[in-house]
Amino acid sequence: MDKNSITGLVLIALVFFGFYYFTQPTQEQLQAQKAYQDSIARVQQVYAEKATAEVQKLSAENFAFADSAVATDTLQVAQEEIVSLENDEMRIDFSTKGGRMVKAELKKHKRYDGTPLYLFREGDTHFGIMLRNTKGVQMLTSELMFSPILSADKRSLTMRYNVSASQYVDFVYSLQDNQSLLKFDVALVGMEQLLARDARELLEFTWEAKIPRQEQGQGVEDRYAQIHYKYVGGDVEHLSETEDENKTVEDVVKWVAFKDQFFTTTLIADQQISDVRLSSKVLSDTAFVKDYSSAFYAPLTLKGNELRSGFQFYLGAVDYSKLKVLDENVKNNEQRLDMDKLVPLGWALFRWVNQYFVIPLFNLLSSWSLSVGIIILLLTVIVKLVLAPFTYKAFMSSAKMRVLRPQVQEINQKYPNQDQMMERQRAVMDLYSRAGVSPLGGCLPMLLQMPVLIALFSFFPAAIELRQHSFLWANDLSTYDAIVSWDVHIPLVTNWFGNHISLFCLLMTIVNVIYMKFSMEQQDTGQQQMPGMKIMMYLMPVMMLVFLNKYPSGLTYYYFISTLITILMTIGFRYSVDEAAVLAQLEENKKKPRKKSGFMARLEEAQRLQQQQARERAKGGKGKRK
Repeated sequence: MDKNSITGLVLIALVFFGFYYFTQPTQEQLQAQKAYQDSIARVQQVYAEKATAEVQKLSAENFAFADSAVATDTLQVAQEEIVSLENDEMRIDFSTKGGRMVKAELKKHKRYDGTPLYLFREGDTHFGIMLRNTKGVQMLTSELMFSPILSADKRSLTMRYNVSASQYVDFVYSLQDNQSLLKFDVALVGMEQLLARDARELLEFTWEAKIPRQEQGQGVEDRYAQIHYKYVGGDVEHLSETEDENKTVEDVVKWVAFKDQFFTTTLIADQQISDVRLSSKVLSDTAFVKDYSSAFYAPLTLKGNELRSGFQFYLGAVDYSKLKVLDENVKNNEQRLDMDKLVPLGWALFRWVNQYFVIPLFNLLSSWSLSVGIIILLLTVIVKLVLAPFTYKAFMSSAKMRVLRPQVQEINQKYPNQDQMMERQRAVMDLYSRAGVSPLGGCLPMLLQMPVLIALFSFFPAAIELRQHSFLWANDLSTYDAIVSWDVHIPLVTNWFGNHISLFCLLMTIVNVIYMKFSMEQQDTGQQQMPGMKIMMYLMPVMMLVFLNKYPSGLTYYYFISTLITILMTIGFRYSVDEAAVLAQLEENKKKPRKKSGFMARLEEAQRLQQQQARERAKGGKGKRK
């Protein structure tokens, strides 16, 4: 660096430091600047307080007019406060901001991981009422600061918002011992002339909640999480469990339920609600199942100087026996809740089987203080004994056809060619008819068993009685019992099968394969079977493995035991039935004049026509070749 460059840099440095020295503020100027900044901070704080009180100011200055002289001390600018009510069943937290529930814990239940079970928590739910005065000014209660008034016994809480000295909004919550019901009443005191005409007649509600995951088996929990609602004096309906759905219900409604697999928060109107708008969104989230929202109107009644509207919240388990009790003393059909229909027990016929057979039997066995695994075992044995006559009838039908197998094989040898298929089938049907055997004799007993089997398929995934009860290696019979698990997402496999293998489901599959092999041997009547039939019979248990692997272990345990008992019963029938005596009886039947049943006559006539058409087609083909 040359001399001129060094001189230039020195001069620049002198100018910079000189400017900084002569232009720096004095001590008095620094104090004045600090005072200015403090004043800005105070102004910002005032504005923040004003923003917090904005809705209250609107209500005092614009909303109220009946008491025009509103003192400023009625403006309830305060910090948010949490007040709780609790009994043996639950603990509910209420916020003074909005005067609403912000958290509900069910004390007798836990999440699948053992942590406390909350139906909702602060930040996951919104509940508010929109009020409107005669000037068109609106006030949303969820933005207001209420004052809490707790009763001496701590069973009742009044959240009060003062519009003026003699005008206020009360939210009254009452909780009784050992109940899952929370009484909720809205009282608008001294506000009849303040509100717009339509706002005096109907309250406009909004209610939203994100439903947290509670169970290990997310796929099954997603399938059973739905919004339900009940028409006044009518049926219970629900929104889609698999897709996003929005719906407006035109008729009047008694209640709306935000439900997951085993628990629900249900708003029940003392009278009715109308113009109900519902929305359900499926969430691909590990923390939440669904996002629910609803908006509706509820009627107000005038009592003295109060406009009132009454409700109840049911916050608890979706337990059939517990929900059924809610209608125990209700005689008026329009007041019936029918909340037991929140338990998905299948369509009408299958639901009746569960209501009047399966659930009473399960409750009876539960009263013996047995483990749930033993109860399922006994339930399975009883069900199989009840269905034993049908199983025996199906076995006897296949046994009759089995002892006739040598005669059927003779017919097959007599008509070996493919073009003789009609003659062969007709001869076999004639043999069965003369012997008094119906090829469909085993189908009817199986069909009569189907309502029970399908009903039990609906019962186990919905039975909260199985939840968090262990048996053998299964820690929780209400979800799958994984013996092998993995975290890698495998396309198709993860979506349909899951990232695990359930042991009871695997045992069920093995036993079903054994049963299919044993059953095909028992039902071999000597007739030719359709190509691929054996493969299909073995493929069905594998399909059940894929389909049921994510289902509750209580269900697959039932199927495992049920199939095992069926095999044992069939073996028992095989050794107790004298097939020689059965054949002798069938030979005696051939000697008796026998009137053909209508079905057999129609079947033979159809075969005769089919055979005639085949011959005509064959003749036509020969004519063309000539």
